[in-house]
Amino acid sequence: MPSFARRCLGRPLGAALVAALLLVPPSGLFAQAPAAADSAAVLLETARDFEARGQGEVAEALYAYIVEQFGATPAGSDARAALERWRAAEPDRSGRVELQVWGTLYGLWLGVAVPTAFGAEDTEAYGAGILLGAPAGFLAARAITSSRSLTEGQTRAITWGGTWGTYQGLGWGEVFDVGADQFCSDGVCYETGDRSEEQFASMIAGGLVGVVVGSVLSRREIDPGVAQGAHYGSMFGTWVGVASATLLGEEQDDRVWAATLLAGNAGLVGGAWAAERFGLSRDRVRLVGLGALLGGLAGVGLDLMIQPDDEKVAIGIPFALSLGGLATTVHLTRDYDAGATASAPGGADGVGALLRFDGAAWSAGIPTPQPTLVRVPDATGRERFRPGLRFTLLSGRF
Repeated sequence: MPSFARRCLGRPLGAALVAALLLVPPSGLFAQAPAAADSAAVLLETARDFEARGQGEVAEALYAYIVEQFGATPAGSDARAALERWRAAEPDRSGRVELQVWGTLYGLWLGVAVPTAFGAEDTEAYGAGILLGAPAGFLAARAITSSRSLTEGQTRAITWGGTWGTYQGLGWGEVFDVGADQFCSDGVCYETGDRSEEQFASMIAGGLVGVVVGSVLSRREIDPGVAQGAHYGSMFGTWVGVASATLLGEEQDDRVWAATLLAGNAGLVGGAWAAERFGLSRDRVRLVGLGALLGGLAGVGLDLMIQPDDEKVAIGIPFALSLGGLATTVHLTRDYDAGATASAPGGADGVGALLRFDGAAWSAGIPTPQPTLVRVPDATGRERFRPGLRFTLLSGRF
């Protein structure tokens, strides 16, 4: 009753209801099962009435109270179902902080980029931009999160849209030589002059377009796995574009930029599609991305050891190993999402084991460290508990 009262007091109807409940004698309300069932039914109808009137918090508190006090009655079962439905429909505000942090940093970036785009030379302009940009970005993000309940996936559509758009603005500005002057001699042309103003202007325009596109996309529900797939897919696609252009012997900067940008956009769309099509979770997408990264880093290490003279070989080794790491991790984590919800022995439902056996087939995974306590003898020979990590090498159901 105290928790219910605290949540309802302050609202006239809620306060009246609490007062009525407190005044009813326990013998008349809870003494017998039929009376309890009748009381629960009355409270259930009252909760439904509050919900219909838009008093969601009062209705939720009533449902919770019915489940707590009259859980064994038919009305208690109905209240439990209504409470689960209500809580499942509650807005997920997990993206609130991320958008506010990103908005502050993006406002700070605009505070520097805008004066540069307008050719400002005095430090006062940059100082004013920094003083105004960061608070303006924070307040804009706060206004958005106050008017809308954004999930993690919806927030990522906005933040990555702005970041990716800024990069796209820079890249396409290079492809089309925005603001470039040329000096030609003997059939060879060279770019002259300072293009920094035009470059920053194209980055600002691209970033704002990305924010608008991300905001439009965020109007629909976006699964965190899909948002993560678009994020990692765009970065891996960019790497594929750079490596492919180098392996094909492309030397013109404009074409290298174009190949990189187009491949990155294809990776963004492909990553989002794959995550939605195959139901990939956010964590599995991260593991697959980690596998590709580790493969690429292994290739860089080999390059440093053998020091190839051919540029194509130098880029081909990490490119091939990153593709191998991607494919290997996709295979090793094929049961990752299923294992996260399945009931299997071995702690954490078998997730994080090197080898898993579900009673019919074997599968491999990535061992995940888990905190534990280990008995360690001290100088006197006595065993004491020390914090440590454990890895599950085998998990199965036989």
